[in-house]
Amino acid sequence: MLLIACPYCGPRDEIEFRCGGEAHIARPKEPDAVTDEAWADYLFRRDNPKGVIAERWFHTYGCRRWFNVLRDTRTHAILKVYRMGAPRPDRGPS
Repeated sequence: MLLIACPYCGPRDEIEFRCGGEAHIARPKEPDAVTDEAWADYLFRRDNPKGVIAERWFHTYGCRRWFNVLRDTRTHAILKVYRMGAPRPDRGPS
């Protein structure tokens, strides 16, 4: 089981959280001008790297806030936890 350090509540078991997918996905600036293919790319296509990825997480059974996690998909190790709106940090300890 992962121990996730919520930036608002502190360390909690992963069962309190839900993963919301890849973080830092930019919404098209003019959605009405985007082609169907580009819109599908935005909605459905995500990276699935073997290694470090930035993910959005929601503290469902706690503060009910979203935050970002830098996690290694090979080991599930959490490298950093940071608040929504903050830039993606460099790899390193959380």
